[in-house]
Amino acid sequence: NGAGKTTLMNILYGMYSVDSGHIRISGEAADIHSPADALARGVGMVHQHFHLVPGHTVLENLMVGAPGRSFMLDTRGGRARVEAIGEQYGLALASNTLVSDLSVGEQQRVEIVKALIRGARILILDEPTSVLTPQQSEGLFDALRALAADGVGIIFISHKLQEVLAITDRLAIMRRGQMVATLDNDGSLEPRQLAELMCGHELAPPAKPLVYVGRVLLQLSNIALGGERGRGSANTPLDAEARRVLGSRRPYRRRHAECSAARRQHAACAHH
Repeated sequence: NGAGKTTLMNILYGMYSVDSGHIRISGEAADIHSPADALARGVGMVHQHFHLVPGHTVLENLMVGAPGRSFMLDTRGGRARVEAIGEQYGLALASNTLVSDLSVGEQQRVEIVKALIRGARILILDEPTSVLTPQQSEGLFDALRALAADGVGIIFISHKLQEVLAITDRLAIMRRGQMVATLDNDGSLEPRQLAELMCGHELAPPAKPLVYVGRVLLQLSNIALGGERGRGSANTPLDAEARRVLGSRRPYRRRHAECSAARRQHAACAHH
């Protein structure tokens, strides 16, 4: 939302140079001028747009730039490390698969594992669920909880307030480049509170405009329906009016309701 979240984290990761102020990691001053400096300090970042080579395998993407004593890729050791991380945190990957053949969620997993292989103990994720399905998001949250339980610090950048409340222990709210609040997520916070801190003012409930209902286009009343189990009737009158969206819900007996609704719709079409 333009508050400066990503910019601030890009400074911490060394993508941008700091103009003023200080960075401290584990209580010590840290001079970070590049991603290499950040990684040397144990800071990794998964960007919203991934930094992977599509034509290379998962293992090749993970091992290029990883700590080592030579320019040769340690494929055997790398594969074992990838398998260990996958098993420990629920981030399983097929090492020999081309990145171009992976889903977006799997590519994100590669980025997370890449940061961990490089020794990240502080992991920044920039809008990580913007490219994921709800099911993939739940899988990501499980992995982040496992990482946090193992002592990894997670910085989760998002403006999806329900997700923020579901995954975080503490929240920092930014507005127009300034930190305006830091809160403990103790279970008492509501999305509306966070939204008002983000906006800087109380949010009025959305106005619901008056809808002027038009004439009745379709009317059902006392319709008798024949079926395999004998004759029945739709006792509830039904009016479909212009400028109105008419909905219906299923009663408790789902199968009976579906059959009854289907017969009623068929009768309506037949009589129209």
